Amino acid sequence: MATGVIGTNNQTVTTAATFIPELWSDEVIASYQKNLVLANLVTRINHKGKKGDTINIPTPVRGSATSKGENSLVKIQGDTHGNTALSIDKHYEYSVLIEDMAEVQALSSLRRFYTEDAGYALSTQVDLDLFNTAAKLNGGNGTAGDSGWNKAQVFDNAGVLADWTRTASSNAGNAVSLATGGDAAIRAMIEKLDLADVPQDGRAIVLTPRQYTDMLGIQRYTEQAFIGDGNAIKTGKVGQIYGVDVYVTNAMGTTKSADNTVHDIGLVLHKDAMALVEQLGVRSQSSYMQEYLGDLYTADTIYGVGEMRDASGFAFVTDR
Repeated sequence: MATGVIGTNNQTVTTAATFIPELWSDEVIASYQKNLVLANLVTRINHKGKKGDTINIPTPVRGSATSKGENSLVKIQGDTHGNTALSIDKHYEYSVLIEDMAEVQALSSLRRFYTEDAGYALSTQVDLDLFNTAAKLNGGNGTAGDSGWNKAQVFDNAGVLADWTRTASSNAGNAVSLATGGDAAIRAMIEKLDLADVPQDGRAIVLTPRQYTDMLGIQRYTEQAFIGDGNAIKTGKVGQIYGVDVYVTNAMGTTKSADNTVHDIGLVLHKDAMALVEQLGVRSQSSYMQEYLGDLYTADTIYGVGEMRDASGFAFVTDR
């Protein structure tokens, strides 16, 4: 009668557990970075490993050149610079409990699904927080959602900009579609940044999928969309118009006119318009929970978002 050999150095779920978080963490971080759009278009400040719940960012004002006369002293720049305080107050997590039976019987695709989903969920939340912060740009009151975006811009078919008014046009709002505004609207929005002396480099137009569909109908965009500088395509980037990179993402919200008609919101911004402070990058942890006979896996991140330069960006509302 054969007898079994009792092993003393077998690799088990317990002894190999230290490898599991590292593998999951790499996959989650890859998914997180792959799905970020807005976070890659603003100023990112690395605060990882540092203490504190607020970070102060100097916001200097531009100086001016002065005429230098003979035998005269130079004029010392004496501007009072501002300061922007960004609170690190956001902590989001994604957790899943994988019972032993699922761990034993499931394919490796189960792990890939959860790591992809965790990365997508966390990146979407970061982008959504940045999107909601954009309600403060252009002098806005900071209120997003259905009744907010008081300083978001709308346009007509001649490209004339105005503030979004949800009670205009018998409560239907004063927005038109990007297809109606057309090329004139794009030029007017770019001009708004030009008049605010916003640097040309680092600008972006961020569209919802519906707005992007309208953009495809603008001849000037289709002429320039795929004229790039030869660099690798960035996440969400779908082309260029008048030298400004165009991105499309689902990670943006909507607003409603007073009669509850849903409208899309796009963004025109420079990277200095908003900031993302990362205090804890995406972290993966797991622990075995005997009471559930399974592994609890959690991915989380700690960060803060805020407005930096009010005139360096704005939202715009379009009819669907």
